[in-house]
Amino acid sequence: MKYAKMMILTATFGLAAAGEATAATVYVPLGSAGEVLVVDANTDIVIGTIGGLPDIHGLGGAPGARYLVAGSYAETEAGDMSAIARPRGVSKDEHAAHHTKPTQSARAGGAVSILTVIDTATGAPVRRLEVPGAVHHVAVSPDGRYAVATHPNADGVSVIDLSTLEVGDLVRTGPMPNYAVFSPDGTRVFVSNAGNDTVSEIEVGRWIVRRNLVTGQSPEHLAMSPDGSTLYVSDVDEGTVSALALDNGEIMRSFYVGSELHGLDISEDGATLFVSAKGEDKIVAVDVRSGEMRTAPLGPAPYHLAVVRGTGKLYVSSREEPKVWVVDQQSLTTVGTIAIRSEGHQMIILP
Repeated sequence: MKYAKMMILTATFGLAAAGEATAATVYVPLGSAGEVLVVDANTDIVIGTIGGLPDIHGLGGAPGARYLVAGSYAETEAGDMSAIARPRGVSKDEHAAHHTKPTQSARAGGAVSILTVIDTATGAPVRRLEVPGAVHHVAVSPDGRYAVATHPNADGVSVIDLSTLEVGDLVRTGPMPNYAVFSPDGTRVFVSNAGNDTVSEIEVGRWIVRRNLVTGQSPEHLAMSPDGSTLYVSDVDEGTVSALALDNGEIMRSFYVGSELHGLDISEDGATLFVSAKGEDKIVAVDVRSGEMRTAPLGPAPYHLAVVRGTGKLYVSSREEPKVWVVDQQSLTTVGTIAIRSEGHQMIILP
């Protein structure tokens, strides 16, 4: 990890972001490239880069929150500071103080990965935290107080208190937890467990699993309705998206979309789901009331997908080519392309 390069890049990001204070911003984690691309959502122009983030897959943030939280899929040994390079001019003691002690789960042995807490105002890393095992996806609560990171190889999620920058113990949810999303009021967080076809509902604060909801086969990405009444679940092995009623935990209906589903997001008004079908090189818009679908070809391998609120656009990454498509929500036509250095993962949009 090269801090010198990272500090230069984040300084550039801070200046550019300040000049575009009114623009929505899209943060695109670039996986094997080890960085986050910062894009002006109004112009689709790259305004900066946040580097020094090895194998970043998960990225969480919330409007008005102080921090972004970036999760690494790369694993290392607990306490191995050699995985994190020391900046020039920083003593060993100061460098060690920049990182927290391993969590109880990490101290018990086994591989850990790194969560990096990033200041949204400057793009600078604030703290690096050891968590038990590879991080797939990250969610930040609406009030910015907590972050949750999923660990597919540890059958649970880590909880980070962003007011103290401390990591709690692992909350066990189920086999292969994949994605996490908070309720709009921040009192619950929902985690998909791809290994047993359930979604766990966790009570925020007490950090206990209140119930497990049965869904379709191999649930992965999640999207919450704006009113918090319905959770939409991408059931990858079935090629469907299930609508779970959160009052009773039942599946209200399922929409068949296609093979190898991946990206999932919902429109600002909650009326339309947008889904990427990687196996069929297409994206689909689903009317959640009528079930009617609009489909457009997009390829190769449309991957992560994000509704860019306030712009009428979608950002869709490709799993096979280094680019992000800019897609019009109404027509599903591609209106632009953003070149990237690697594959785009969990994108975050902040006003």
